[in-house]
Amino acid sequence: MSDLKIVRFDAAGPADSGLGVWDEMSADGLETAPPVQSGHLYYNDEALGLMSGVWHCTPFVGKMGAYGVDEFMHVLEGSVTIETEDGTETTISAGESFVIPRGLVCKWKQTEDMRKFFVIFNDPAKSPISDASALKVILPNGGDAVNKVELTDPSEFIGDMPTQHVHNYYLDASSQFMVGLWDSTAFDRPVQPIDRTELMCILEGSVTLSDGAGNDQVFSAGDAAFVPKGANYKWTSTEFVRKFYCIFKPAEAVAASTAAE
Repeated sequence: MSDLKIVRFDAAGPADSGLGVWDEMSADGLETAPPVQSGHLYYNDEALGLMSGVWHCTPFVGKMGAYGVDEFMHVLEGSVTIETEDGTETTISAGESFVIPRGLVCKWKQTEDMRKFFVIFNDPAKSPISDASALKVILPNGGDAVNKVELTDPSEFIGDMPTQHVHNYYLDASSQFMVGLWDSTAFDRPVQPIDRTELMCILEGSVTLSDGAGNDQVFSAGDAAFVPKGANYKWTSTEFVRKFYCIFKPAEAVAASTAAE
């Protein structure tokens, strides 16, 4: 990707273009007539199988089948019910987030217009799933218990080291795509290229994200920030921040991180 910068996701898409009409869904995967879908891809790396953006769609019902990708979704408008093959139904509404893991046998049931931010990972290697029977719809919750992060490198921060916590909800079969809940007291981090691609949905507090060159953006509760791997990235917060994160860390970066532990 050549345009490596911090991006603010907007429910209506970019101000200069809005949402574009997307191709019609294949009737083979539907129990109803094809819906009308529109959206905007803020990020699309076909080689990695990674894309992220905003999507709007009219009601439809899909057929029961194995979900073909790993997907994190934050619902902005409307709702959807995911039915699994044992008959269990999970409804996700505006303001909530969820993950459908690749391989989960399920049916998408949408009775109203829906709008969402999303991150999709379509693993080119189709890494084997160790236990498909254990797959389920995952529902991150901002009130869930978190574990303290043991920070050891003061050079990662400007000034005092913060206190941080994390709750990891999902790691895909390739160990590259992960979703979790994170919080931190105030801290300032020096600008450096980020080693991962990340969508952040801010739940509490506010943060200034910048590229170190004067391009500063403030993200507060309800906002979504997207940072692609390799972008210059600086975090400055003066208050407690809590967020959901969806991270893609390429295999070579995962291997390097593991080797350093």
